[in-house]
Amino acid sequence: MLLIAGLGNPGAKYQGNRHNIGFMAVDAIYRRHSFSPWSKKFKAEIAEGELGGQKVLLIKPQTFMNLSGEAVGEAMRFYKLQPSDLVVIYDELDLPAGKARLKTGGGHGGHNGIKSIDAHCGKEYRRLRLGIGHPGAKELVHNHVLGDFAKVDKDWLDPLFDALADNADMLVRGEDSQLMNKIALALGGKPEEDAPKPEKKAPAKSHIHQARNQIKPKVPETGPMAEMLKRMFGKKDD
Repeated sequence: MLLIAGLGNPGAKYQGNRHNIGFMAVDAIYRRHSFSPWSKKFKAEIAEGELGGQKVLLIKPQTFMNLSGEAVGEAMRFYKLQPSDLVVIYDELDLPAGKARLKTGGGHGGHNGIKSIDAHCGKEYRRLRLGIGHPGAKELVHNHVLGDFAKVDKDWLDPLFDALADNADMLVRGEDSQLMNKIALALGGKPEEDAPKPEKKAPAKSHIHQARNQIKPKVPETGPMAEMLKRMFGKKDD
């Protein structure tokens, strides 16, 4: 089983917050695929289904962000899952809006939800970070994170969620880089794998060719041959 956890805060007050992008992402996967109705268990809302032929549990902790690990950890212990069976989707201040990154393990980066999951579940799980952008000053972070997305944000939120939902089976198959490419392309960017191509090197010359270039013929400076060459190639006024 793969457990996909989206992080956020419960209740209508927080529903549209940037901090709740994890909830929104999981909801997008839920809508696109066949999952059971949401039910309450493990201090969370959960739904069971299949992606790519594998059983998947979607989970939205209802403990508030800072205690997310309590819900996720309880679900993992119940199903006897390892950190490698877990994917956590959450907001990332240090990524531009609409950018996504997926990796296994790492630090919490000051994210209290991730701190809690690290404490309850271990650290070697996959982390899907969805960029919400930084407001530019530390004192503005709180209001930015707990503020609602603007209407204009739908221009990148909708294609982001669509790409994630359409290709959610890649999470099951471990096709992380391919999923990142799908998301990047959906948002009008270039595939994450694209990188500057190395400059083409000149074709290697054969050892004989190299030797010919290195060996310069010795021209005689005295004697009949030298006089003849001087007459043939010397200046006219010589």
